Amino acid sequence: MTPNLPEAAGLAGFEVRTREDMKRAAEAILGLGARSVLVKGGHLEETGRASDLYFDGECMEWLEAERIDTPHTHGTGCVLSAAITAHLARGAETLEAVTKGKEFVTEAIRNAISIGGGIGPVNPMWSLLDRTG
Repeated sequence: MTPNLPEAAGLAGFEVRTREDMKRAAEAILGLGARSVLVKGGHLEETGRASDLYFDGECMEWLEAERIDTPHTHGTGCVLSAAITAHLARGAETLEAVTKGKEFVTEAIRNAISIGGGIGPVNPMWSLLDRTG
């Protein structure tokens, strides 16, 4: 399960605004029956980083990445969950799949597409870009 902070709050039944709240929410969500949870901290302002929390009942680990300054973040959750699923399908253990998925979505954000007048989409095709020209 990969809830963002507002979704984690809805599932856990309390506001999720801090790293400590994220820990409590991960435990509460796992208690609902999930086998593992990644509480996504993209809306968390306290660290200045993109801080997500993975928890599977035994392993609780912070996954940190740089916060990329862009308004173009449409689709981050879908790209992340698809990337995690792809790594699981390729045989990765859950934490490894989540870590690789986070790395992938970070690059998709870095290579986001600025189109239209609003929030543009992340670019899941970033690895296919021609960087030589």
